[in-house]
Amino acid sequence: MNSNNGFSKFLKSFLLIFIALIIGGTILIAFNYSDVWSKPKGVEKEVESFALNREPPVTPSKVVVMGPTNIPDMVEQVSPAVVNIETSASANNDEIFNDPFFRYFLGDSYMPKTNITQGIGTGFIISEDGYVVTNQHVVDKADTIIVNIDSTEKYNASIIGQDYELDLAVLKIEADKKFATLKMGDSDKIRVGEWVIAIGNPYGLDHTVTAGLISAKGRPINIENRVYKNLIQTDAAINPGNSGGPLLDTNGQVIGINTAVNANAQGIGFAIPINTAKEVLDELITEGKIIRPYIGIWFQAVDQQIADYLGIAKEGVIISTVNPNSPASKSGLKKYDIILSINDTKITNTDMVNEIIAKKKVNDTITIKIWREGKHYDINVQLAEKP
Repeated sequence: MNSNNGFSKFLKSFLLIFIALIIGGTILIAFNYSDVWSKPKGVEKEVESFALNREPPVTPSKVVVMGPTNIPDMVEQVSPAVVNIETSASANNDEIFNDPFFRYFLGDSYMPKTNITQGIGTGFIISEDGYVVTNQHVVDKADTIIVNIDSTEKYNASIIGQDYELDLAVLKIEADKKFATLKMGDSDKIRVGEWVIAIGNPYGLDHTVTAGLISAKGRPINIENRVYKNLIQTDAAINPGNSGGPLLDTNGQVIGINTAVNANAQGIGFAIPINTAKEVLDELITEGKIIRPYIGIWFQAVDQQIADYLGIAKEGVIISTVNPNSPASKSGLKKYDIILSINDTKITNTDMVNEIIAKKKVNDTITIKIWREGKHYDINVQLAEKP
């Protein structure tokens, strides 16, 4: 019993000494390294300043999208209604030898050579029964027209109506089936800077898609003896073969008909506003042409030189030519007559004459006030259909 009590006392003493050593060692370490555990004066402010002025952690940069992201889906949706147009036309380069005078010497054994010219273009379907809109120059003088859909379906087509001045034509696919169509938008509402997409067949490359911006509106240009007064300008690539194809907004609606390229520049293409086409499509389909009122004169503005020569005020337009058998000729208008007003509307430039007549109908009568050899006359002219 005594030995056990002695051992217990020894163990307790050992534990107390051991605990005391641990506590003492801890206090000693804390005292020696107090510069680590305590914060010198001003350290808090330095830490806060560092936290405020340090650069934020680097995060992955966001992807910048420069154009609409729905173009692929939109193109898939509209592509079945965009068609490739192939044309062929025969041309006889030896027409002079068909003259009886030459045939007398050459005899009937001579056969003039006939050349076949082929062309390509683009169009788009506007009705389920197969009406197609394209440019007039795409199908001009064509003997045969083939419409290709998705490079797998080929159909014969015929010209239903065409107009040289507007460079528009309507074709009809000869097939008894329903076709995919495009919806026509409102070209008056588009703004410069908006994204547009052109789909066509440049150089025969089927269904080529290009995108760009509306660069300008209302552009007047002359190309190959055609006068375009109101075109949409875009930097979307438009090349030969694109003619007649749709210029689309990001919703897939047609806002223009791709028409021309400026060969001397980069990134400049043009399209006919779809609203111009919508105004005449019904007439092209029902009449086969656009019936326009016609007066039959050529004229120019009275400039200062003309005014000084005639001794008159600088106003109105002067008639330079009167076409024979025209409404103007039949009514008594003459060369060098100066038109001062039409239906009491004062004429200040040549565009006004065209605009007033364009708003009239065939067989309408207009009253023209003219100046001739120092006197004023009122002449009534009945408009006729433009030949």
